[in-house]
Amino acid sequence: MIDTSAFQGKTAAYYTLGCKLNFSETSTFGKMLQEMGVRTAQKGEQADLCLINTCSVTEVADHKCRQIIHRMVRQHPGAFVVVTGCYAQLEADEVARIEGVDLVLGSDEKANLIQFLSEAWVSKAEKLEAEGERNAQETGTPYYIKKTKDIKSFAQSCSRGNRTRYFLKVQDGCDYFCTYCTIPYARGFSRNPTITSLVAQAEEAAREGGREIVLTGVNIGDFGKTTGEKFIDLVQALDRVEGISRYRISSLEPDLLSDELIAFCAESRAFMPHFHIPLQSGSDTVLKLMHRHYDAQLFADKIHRVKALMSDAFIGVDVMVGCRGETPECFEETYDFLNGLDVTQLHVFPYSERPGTSALKIPYKVSDKDKKLRSKRLLDLSDQKTEAFYLKHIGREAEVLFEKAPRGKAMHGFTRNYVRVELSAKDADPALDNQLVKVRLGELTNDKQALRVCL
Repeated sequence: MIDTSAFQGKTAAYYTLGCKLNFSETSTFGKMLQEMGVRTAQKGEQADLCLINTCSVTEVADHKCRQIIHRMVRQHPGAFVVVTGCYAQLEADEVARIEGVDLVLGSDEKANLIQFLSEAWVSKAEKLEAEGERNAQETGTPYYIKKTKDIKSFAQSCSRGNRTRYFLKVQDGCDYFCTYCTIPYARGFSRNPTITSLVAQAEEAAREGGREIVLTGVNIGDFGKTTGEKFIDLVQALDRVEGISRYRISSLEPDLLSDELIAFCAESRAFMPHFHIPLQSGSDTVLKLMHRHYDAQLFADKIHRVKALMSDAFIGVDVMVGCRGETPECFEETYDFLNGLDVTQLHVFPYSERPGTSALKIPYKVSDKDKKLRSKRLLDLSDQKTEAFYLKHIGREAEVLFEKAPRGKAMHGFTRNYVRVELSAKDADPALDNQLVKVRLGELTNDKQALRVCL
């Protein structure tokens, strides 16, 4: 039994780096701490507790994690600092050496964060009392480092934080071991809870007034490894939950995007015509070097299948540029392949060398200059495709789920197929927050990032 009395009246500051899954987990931790009497610190307020959920997908992400940890320690002197997430799993000792860090939790320990936090919090308090605050703080080492190599636990998460949409964690870990990726080492093998438990969480979100849920995970389509169930079974069960009007699937590997799932989404009550499908490269040569589980033709077939059944579907695509082995000819294959595909938006990531990955054995390296040039070309292509997609919707009527806006700011929301919509500040109404409203779509905003509501 955790003694929550020590946390009553305390304040906490949170910082999340990386993916939607991390944001979902942090939000859940915040909710648990709130139930223990911990209040979220206001902007500019010094917190008693800092929780940093880290990412390690690139070398840049590692650097940013270190920067954020240092910043949080400076901004909240004397606070109890907890660091968890992928960077904490992969580089626990490095995190531990950062002055001011009190608790480092790996991915397996994250599921029991509150238990470890409670133990370490009491330990620090006792140490300060026994040795004196100055002497204890000068040790420069955390009170606990908890990290196991064999990651098996599953931390349930269904929360919205300060967002309108809920994020439901349905799966964690990955068995794929792509040559450039450290995720299996940071999050372990694929695992999942039961469909029954996930439906119960969705029902609770509905009772709390949730309208939209985003399904999150590392390799969502691999759902069922733990329980012997199938992802399509989960989708069908969630579709029957009353009160939830919309579901979105955050990311789905192309080899796991089955024709059965596409067909179901096309006729579904609540699963939106919106897909995010990682490609990484349009060159079969590079895909083989990456140890991906498909070729370019399979990817193209999946896009054609989605568009045949949902012509207005929004399709986002992950693309990595400059990975080892990507010759200029291979990049041109990728560019031409994407240029000819009916997709909506490209999420472009320059390749980053990750220690311990087998990609380091590939001799051909791409210069940083070429990575930037290739990224720029693909980002420009993405802008063209997104703008063309948005322009097709001008003048149409669409149902928009609006999100709360800061006072005096424009209000935003999304259509079923993820077109971002803007309602001007003068017309914004707090009563529209989390409401589904039919509107007529007007012209592009000046930054071309949304369509205006035509009043």
